Amino acid sequence: MALDASPLDRQVWHMLHGRLAHLAQGGEHALRVDPRYGPFAAARDGGAGAQAALAALLEGPDDQLWLIEPEVWTPPPGTQVVRTMELLQMVADGEPPPPAETDSATFALGEEHSAEMAAIALATEPGPWRALTHRYGVFYGIHLDGRLAAMAGERMLPAPGLAEVSGVCTWPEYRGEGLARRLIMRVMAGQRARGDVPYLHSYAHNAGAIGLYESLGFRPRRTLWVTVLASA
Repeated sequence: MALDASPLDRQVWHMLHGRLAHLAQGGEHALRVDPRYGPFAAARDGGAGAQAALAALLEGPDDQLWLIEPEVWTPPPGTQVVRTMELLQMVADGEPPPPAETDSATFALGEEHSAEMAAIALATEPGPWRALTHRYGVFYGIHLDGRLAAMAGERMLPAPGLAEVSGVCTWPEYRGEGLARRLIMRVMAGQRARGDVPYLHSYAHNAGAIGLYESLGFRPRRTLWVTVLASA
């Protein structure tokens, strides 16, 4: 039976009604992730009721909501679009490669590594990072020269059988050494072991990252748009 990938079209809405419902804040018309984990949000639809509920999720003038949708989202009354970004969504749903040898240099990151994880994520900006983003799922890292040189983990779980590879980042001085590849392979192996198909996103203009992901078995699925909303 083929995997139903349609939840990936509106992954935030689906994950907050499913595998990550424990992180949801809001009501039947609009939901957001617990802000300590990230700024992601989704409305049931573009109707007036859902739009009003979406705007009500903003917690102040400095708060933001990130929507990931097939099209740029029309801002609800009382809000404004801060920026938009085009994403390429990619899925590794083909025949998995043969198991790789155990990479003893990659290790699971825990609470004791949260400060290092925040430092590399905030400096390299693989995506929004908040105080508890590291708790979405398992993250792996590689230490070099006594510091966290690179990491990768997972975030969105939009439906049974689907898991996002996320938080892939490397300090600039360690790039070009294949660290991201090794860490993504470790994350993918864990996802596949529990029956999930890995997927991820790249900024659509990032040809280097897209080439890396394709070499790891990811194929382009579709483009999506991030719309960042704030109070007007």
